[in-house]
Amino acid sequence: MSESRNTSALVRPKVKAPKEMERGAAASPAPGASPEDIALVQRLLAGEEAAFASLVDQYHSGLLRLAMMFLADRAGAEEVLQETWVAVLEGLSSFEGRSSLKTWVFGILANRARTRAVREGRSVPFSSLAEAGREHEPAVDPSRFQPNGGWAEPPRHWENDTPEKLVMRREALRRLELAIAELPANQRAVVTLRDVDGLDSKEVCNVLEISETNQRVLLHRARSKLRRVLEDCVDWT
Repeated sequence: MSESRNTSALVRPKVKAPKEMERGAAASPAPGASPEDIALVQRLLAGEEAAFASLVDQYHSGLLRLAMMFLADRAGAEEVLQETWVAVLEGLSSFEGRSSLKTWVFGILANRARTRAVREGRSVPFSSLAEAGREHEPAVDPSRFQPNGGWAEPPRHWENDTPEKLVMRREALRRLELAIAELPANQRAVVTLRDVDGLDSKEVCNVLEISETNQRVLLHRARSKLRRVLEDCVDWT
């Protein structure tokens, strides 16, 4: 089902460019923001409709996925997403380039979704590794090891069937999507932001407000489970 991207429904607040943009400063952007980010922000501040449509096209799907990790219903997630776009437009003049534009936008969404989730009693404990019955969850199924610690069932070699080729196959993709949906919420959030939306580890930590250690463990657990799904696909490819 296609997702609504009604950009015309948003009221565009009048924003003023930061002083360094008004002067046309040639200085390099602060760490985190790319020259493309800065150029896009300038176009947005100038009120270019095409620039905003491009921004929505790039980030809408990922933002909606993130909102739905905090909120149980799609309608609520859509409302938070619309609020986020308004906040982005209103806050453009305060964008300082200390992070990428993408991280900045995702952070706004996460903060708004988190606030709403807490208000509705649906807070997701991204900052904690502990989940009911999962405090000591192994990254790899223990049944794959022998008593002496060696592999009883080692990871399979894809040879020519690389993960990239496997996920291009319809059934493999369907299984992978189902596996991601079945992951615990915090693992799903981390692996989606890293491997689907393309954020790096530091950006994920900032968006979800978790430590680097938590991010690394959650990502490893999630990837291990998804790898097993892809390994199983080898049997029938």
